[in-house]
Amino acid sequence: MKAIEITQYGGPEVLKISERTIERPAKGKALIRIEFAGINFIDIYQRRGAYPVKLPYIPGLEASGIVEDIGEGVQNVKPGDRVAYVHEPGSYAEKSLVNADHLIPLPSDLTFEQGAAFPLQGMTAHYLIHEFRKIKANDIVLIHAAAGGMGLLLVQWAKHLGAKVLGTVSNEEKAKTAKEAGADEIIIYTKQDFVAEVRRLTDKHGADFIIDGVGKTTFSGNLKAAALRGNIVIFGAASGPADPISPNALMEHSLTLSGGSLFNYLLSAEELLMRARAVIEGVQKGWLKLKIDAIIPLEKASEAHRKLEERKTSGKVLLAV
Repeated sequence: MKAIEITQYGGPEVLKISERTIERPAKGKALIRIEFAGINFIDIYQRRGAYPVKLPYIPGLEASGIVEDIGEGVQNVKPGDRVAYVHEPGSYAEKSLVNADHLIPLPSDLTFEQGAAFPLQGMTAHYLIHEFRKIKANDIVLIHAAAGGMGLLLVQWAKHLGAKVLGTVSNEEKAKTAKEAGADEIIIYTKQDFVAEVRRLTDKHGADFIIDGVGKTTFSGNLKAAALRGNIVIFGAASGPADPISPNALMEHSLTLSGGSLFNYLLSAEELLMRARAVIEGVQKGWLKLKIDAIIPLEKASEAHRKLEERKTSGKVLLAV
């Protein structure tokens, strides 16, 4: 089979197409013929060596496809089933062996493109929105990078729960995209001080809930933009790791600061399917829309990484296998 392989850490140029062999699935495993693979920032961190992996390595943690074969004891899927998955390495390839209990049945009314676009970001949006604060109607929610694939889902979900949503973006084009997703107010952080704008737009109240996947360039400002007894959750580092703070800095406004990682919120097959079904239901009912920014051939994976790394995307980037 064809696969993208990393043999050394580095820039996008280390993503090389190669030929690999793949065995039959062992007990509890399934062999998936991949249709589309999702591109995520964690793939970039692993490629750079910021999140070390054992080399050589086939990147990618998310895909959609068809079950081609199953190992002993697998009962939740059968050959021919349409599925999606996340939390399994090796999706930048024509085929991959995955743990069968990590598979998500893909309904017939969802395309394979949607199947590769929703698992990581959709279920991340679900846990971020539900696990750290019970969002009430008219809560003020600030979402950084609101026009990215992750941000657009967060904007829609927060609006679905009745929040007033403020989003930060880098330019006018992304401002339009975030506004179309439902954001009430847009802050262009390259031209405006997002802290001052949050205070102005909320009549000095601040944001009740701040969701931050950017990190270094936004985190210190979050502490000033948050409302009294506000909640901040950081789940990524698109601009680099956030600078450290003293825990005592949270005392002045009685803030709650949390860190999140999707894989800590998928600790069982039941939890995974609960989150996946919630995302799929939102898509089926029409209030949650998946925006696919680009579909790029597998052999041009380096181009896909560059687009995401340079923050030139608005929505999800997929590899067509």
